[in-house]
Amino acid sequence: GSAWSFELAERGAFSRDRAELLARPGLGHVTRIGGASSYDSGEAARFANDVQRYLVEETRLGIPAIVHEEICSGLMARGSTVFPQAIGLASTWEPALAEALADSVRAQMRAVGAHQGLSPVLDVCRDPRWGRTEETFGEDPYLVARMGTAFVRGLQGDDLRTGVVATAKHLVGYGASEGALNWAPAHLGLRELHDVYLHPFEAAVRAAGLRSVMNAYNELDGVPCAASREILTDLLRGAWGFDGCVVSDYFSVRQIERYHRLVEDGPAAGAAALAAGIDVELPSTDCYGEPLREAIERGLLPEGDVDVAVRRVLATKFALGLFEQPYVDVEEAARAAGGEARRALARTVAAKSLVLLRNDGVLPLAASARTVAVIGPNADEVRNLLGDYSYPSHVESLTEMARSGGDVFSVGLPDRLDFGDPLPAAPTVLDALRARLGDRVRFARGCDVAGPSRAGFGDAVALAAEADVAVLVLGDRAGLTEDCTSGESRDRSSLDLPGVQEDLAHAVLATGTPVVLVLVAGRPCGSAALHERSNAVLLAWLPGEEGANAIADALVGASSPGGKLPITFPRSAGHIPAYYAHKVSGGRSHWKGDYVDSPVRPLYPFGHGLAYTSFAVSDARVETPSVAGNESIVVSARVRNTGERAGEEVVQLYVRDPVATITRPVLELKSFVRVELAAGESATVTFRVPVGQLGFHDRSLAYVVEPGAFELFVGTSSDELQSAGTATVVADGAWQPEKAFDGTVTVE
Repeated sequence: GSAWSFELAERGAFSRDRAELLARPGLGHVTRIGGASSYDSGEAARFANDVQRYLVEETRLGIPAIVHEEICSGLMARGSTVFPQAIGLASTWEPALAEALADSVRAQMRAVGAHQGLSPVLDVCRDPRWGRTEETFGEDPYLVARMGTAFVRGLQGDDLRTGVVATAKHLVGYGASEGALNWAPAHLGLRELHDVYLHPFEAAVRAAGLRSVMNAYNELDGVPCAASREILTDLLRGAWGFDGCVVSDYFSVRQIERYHRLVEDGPAAGAAALAAGIDVELPSTDCYGEPLREAIERGLLPEGDVDVAVRRVLATKFALGLFEQPYVDVEEAARAAGGEARRALARTVAAKSLVLLRNDGVLPLAASARTVAVIGPNADEVRNLLGDYSYPSHVESLTEMARSGGDVFSVGLPDRLDFGDPLPAAPTVLDALRARLGDRVRFARGCDVAGPSRAGFGDAVALAAEADVAVLVLGDRAGLTEDCTSGESRDRSSLDLPGVQEDLAHAVLATGTPVVLVLVAGRPCGSAALHERSNAVLLAWLPGEEGANAIADALVGASSPGGKLPITFPRSAGHIPAYYAHKVSGGRSHWKGDYVDSPVRPLYPFGHGLAYTSFAVSDARVETPSVAGNESIVVSARVRNTGERAGEEVVQLYVRDPVATITRPVLELKSFVRVELAAGESATVTFRVPVGQLGFHDRSLAYVVEPGAFELFVGTSSDELQSAGTATVVADGAWQPEKAFDGTVTVE
């Protein structure tokens, strides 16, 4: 079973009486001690100790619980550093940063008595209308796998006794929902499911030793993922060898009955989930516990299935060292939140996540710009720099539920909702620019993120008309509440900016003042017309508490943007789905090519991103024209900084299988590396791609590599490539090699 932390509390403190009611039979998990309370780190640690002491010393079996927390953008708790949202982390194209971020979270979680983090999100997302796009690593299975496995390694560490269990979610297809609507069915062919959507999860299991998986809310071909034994047991455990715990996404066991209408009541829902392979019901015991006992008595599942789940949970607790050390040092925990090192890491990630989409030379801002007009609803808001699974957004969510008298999940609420000010002590974009440019900066809000009011347009337009340059800071407000425009269950039908922001931007553009568009958003957004009229566009995503400093540094030229798009930027919602790895027959209307009213090309391609310098890739060549199944294809290329200042470039390697027995994508990313070069400096990049990376699932769903020629390309985006030549895989016929998830890269 499991319980919300606030179910075990009364007037903000641990309640032995409540624990007697909920925890006397024992607890598998305690849900969000930090994330669903107003506790600081020390208070959270003290509460965790109280819970564990009760379980260890006052229950029959004396088994401690696993405490889990949300960690999508750092530990979701009061006072914790808020890192950039996952889509921004993906835009760094630096798996080492994902590992470092997760390692930082690991240390903080262990200090406060938490043992399992509900990340990484490994959903492949190819539809930016989906509200949870911001939580993902983007559209490409290889990139998602690289970032995700790095995160898992950083969080779990070398020894789980000092590590934190990573939870890959959501298995599977959640990000491919019908109409990009939350919890809607996903319509995926079997090979697409295996080659694209399952790939990151398999990589996390096989290559990173993943210890936990969370099911998706959606259904696949009539079967809710929470009730799919084919996925959660046969595939996950049988085919991949997973030996950890499967936990339910919140309330998804009850959904089998109430949402999907697959069974008639709670005991049947619990039986269906347990039989499918879900070991722990989260966030609190509902259809497990006594309903499972009833299900067994009704013959809905054998008692042995419960024993199997219990063994898996106990094995995880033993691996975590909970029996040897169930308690933490409260004083040490009190020092664990925030800290200079974490903030420095957050700033590094934020800086490297910035994607310069276009620039006609207006950036970096020239010293000759005497007046800089800063305009927009996200310019002077710390809150809007944060992702949907940050602590402030969840405080808002709990408060909204309390005011409405409940919520869609019918879950109890904390009895103390005095959260105070949950925002981190951080600068806004306006603050950061004023710190760098002083009284050259003038500000007008213009409008709200959402809402119809144009009352502020006049001041904003007048300010822009008098300025040398206008910096428009527009975008989203991420979260789960009604006033949010991005985040879980905040899906959109349009890619245009919310509210009247587009109108504000066009009014400013009409003044003729050069415009820098800064998008603080959880998804590709803004109309094509707005992008094309702007002099420069900087996509900052949801950059966290150090995001304003990172943005300001980039705008004034103290740093150079170097991030790359992890997801294709469509021209409009009508162009969706738009992703680079489409099939040969896709990507255009045959035989004319374009739509009648628009080109089919995306506004910006996958992998795109500019810098304040220029780079050239040359001398790309295949070093191994013929390879056997146990070998690697070796490709080298030269990259040179051809500009006048230092910068960073992501060199990308793509593969094409021109003829196969199953239709193949026109391109597939197979390797990449981010390279820092001084002005005029060059380096040789050498990629080694195991042949086991080149396969696909055939008509029998076996993973195979077919012999023949593979075309290889090197470049700086999926649309800026040069041919490196071909490599021929030599074999007597299609065979099933050891599946590989990554190769190696050297830079010399």
